[in-house]
Amino acid sequence: MTAFVSEGDPALRTIAMPADANPHGDIFGGWILSQMDLAGSVTAFARTDGRVVTVAIDAITFHDPVFIGDLVSCYTRIEFIGRTSIRIQVDTLARRRTSGESIKVTEGVFTYVAVDAQGRPRPIPPA
Repeated sequence: MTAFVSEGDPALRTIAMPADANPHGDIFGGWILSQMDLAGSVTAFARTDGRVVTVAIDAITFHDPVFIGDLVSCYTRIEFIGRTSIRIQVDTLARRRTSGESIKVTEGVFTYVAVDAQGRPRPIPPA
């Protein structure tokens, strides 16, 4: 069994379900992107102490497919913190339900902006 371990922090874990797949059993890329965005926003929310909005998704690479029943885990790592924005690397791993093998299936960089109650950019507090 191959074990891939991400350098980031665990942010989200879910199981790929039939409703998320095409007729061949491959999970839709859009579903994977939404899980990655959720994971990145968990980290961004925690670091910025509040609401964030996604403003950019860069450098998405799909390495391998995800299948129905795979355990999908997203790991995050903060790459950069600006005055109002934060950039987060998200690595997605799938543990195959049939073999137990864990592989990196997708990676990308997500940028979020911290916003106030009116949706306007707000400064990110110091760590």
